[in-house]
Amino acid sequence: MSSTDAVENFAALSLPEALQKALTDVGYETPSAIQAATIPPLLNGRDVLGQAQTGTGKTAAFALPLLARLNLEQKKPQALVLAPTRELAIQVSEAFQKYAHYMHGFRVLPVYGGADYRGQLRQLQRGVHVVVGTPGRVMDHMRRGSLDLSELQMLVLDEADEMLRMGFIDDVEWILEQIPEQRQMALFSATMPEAIKRITQRYLNQPEEVAIEVKTVTNTSIRQRVWMMAGVHKLDALTRILEVEETDGIIIFVRTRLSTSNLADKLAARGYPAAALNGDIPQKQREQTVQKLKNGELDILVATDVAARGLDVERISHVINYDIPYDVEAYVHRIGRTGRAGRTGDAILFAANRERRLLRAIERSTGQTIEKMELPTAEQVADKRAAKFKQQITEVLDARDLSASRKLVEDYQHEYGVPVIEIASALVAMVQGSSRPSAKRGESAEADGDSGSAGGHSKDTKSPAREKRERGGEHRKPRRNKTVGPDKGMERFRIEVGHSHGVKPGNIVGAIANEAEIDAEYIGHIDIHDNYSTVDLPEGMPKELFKHLKSVWVSGQRLQLSRVVMQVGKGDRSAPGAKSVKHADGMAGKSGRANRKSGKKKGKQRG
Repeated sequence: MSSTDAVENFAALSLPEALQKALTDVGYETPSAIQAATIPPLLNGRDVLGQAQTGTGKTAAFALPLLARLNLEQKKPQALVLAPTRELAIQVSEAFQKYAHYMHGFRVLPVYGGADYRGQLRQLQRGVHVVVGTPGRVMDHMRRGSLDLSELQMLVLDEADEMLRMGFIDDVEWILEQIPEQRQMALFSATMPEAIKRITQRYLNQPEEVAIEVKTVTNTSIRQRVWMMAGVHKLDALTRILEVEETDGIIIFVRTRLSTSNLADKLAARGYPAAALNGDIPQKQREQTVQKLKNGELDILVATDVAARGLDVERISHVINYDIPYDVEAYVHRIGRTGRAGRTGDAILFAANRERRLLRAIERSTGQTIEKMELPTAEQVADKRAAKFKQQITEVLDARDLSASRKLVEDYQHEYGVPVIEIASALVAMVQGSSRPSAKRGESAEADGDSGSAGGHSKDTKSPAREKRERGGEHRKPRRNKTVGPDKGMERFRIEVGHSHGVKPGNIVGAIANEAEIDAEYIGHIDIHDNYSTVDLPEGMPKELFKHLKSVWVSGQRLQLSRVVMQVGKGDRSAPGAKSVKHADGMAGKSGRANRKSGKKKGKQRG
């Protein structure tokens, strides 16, 4: 365990000037505990065993010393980072790119299932310095000979316990057996189960052990809620919340500078005046924007973490994390913008299914469970809008001289013979028709690229029957009663890989969890047969994801995913002897028809 008392800034860690300049650009000032404890030994070439939760800043802890030791003249990969999911692989790859901004000629390549092989092959042939990938795709490239690790100097296992839980640990050990023995290694894991301890003992060389436990205190006067993105477009969800919540000033946090402007423009188009705050905006303009927020001339600010650093506006009633932060401390700093000066505040977080590990990390570190929130319904939005409109009518009746307006109504009534109530109704329709779009219209709004991908569309339903889910690398047992349909909130799918192909439940769980960005605990029952298997997945799979999963390879076979529609009282057709089933994706192809005929014959023989 290392102390960070003497480490006040990154300059004290002897990092190259190019890296320090990049850190200044992104607003990093003081190293986190894991960074202060890990960077020095890694710079000195030592192996490191780090026990730290997600959100402690460990990506920078291994990326910065790794970058400091690279030889940019060498074209073969010098460093490999293994991550459990493609989302994390992309995130780590983006972090490398950000830190290496002033290292001209630096190349990092993320490799993961679902991405085009040809593009990855071209980049590997051209030469890369760092590869960040999921175990399965890294293995594929190594077996093809397209990933040459003969010059590898550094290997990082990120979230090793997550790789164990997802069934990738055998793949990880295979990779470790193929790489040069003389190389530096860093392993990071939130927990240390026996399988991970065995790897550390076998593959790490007298590692520096670093254990970091983050406990961050959040203001108890701030109500924290999370909406697990499901079924509704992200921007539409935001506008529903803005309609229903009692708000004053609002800060909406996004990850990138570009997103601040895009989201502010889209909110303005929906009738919510909003301003962007990011590092590209001149300082004078930023000061003017903040002053407008303080004065009440502006109610919504869309900001990045860096731009909002040090922002202190008492009237902020709500902080909305439109993009979940990758760092726990960033989350705490964000929500600390509300609940000031003895006031209460509200913090709302948007999270996709694939981001549950970040959500859990935030809850662990803050010691608080974040309350799940239901998205306001279209009816609630309409009721709230009507109540606000009635209040506006009351305020106008109390505060204005309406004689001119009354004369206009009386003239219209006498001229056209229309009852006053009808005229008033028409005026209401005119006013509301020119105001913000209704929730129902908003739901069909154009996509803004922030819908949360697969996790954003999948229904967030956790079945109580999933108590036997995977733990510590153990996989769920096949269902014995083939006539039982999927649990509530789940759909059954058939995949064209089975016992004859050597597939195991862990292979199926790992592939789907990685490719579909579904947390492994939300993958339901798996039944493996000779030439096919069935798996239960959350309802509401997007068409793009359904199409993508058809082409995913497991145990040398394409999944050829097809949806199995259950009928009440009937079994699923993928079980021999079942009476009725429909394939919801239409034509299943010749092999699908042959399998169905075979199942029908078997059913007759057994019937």
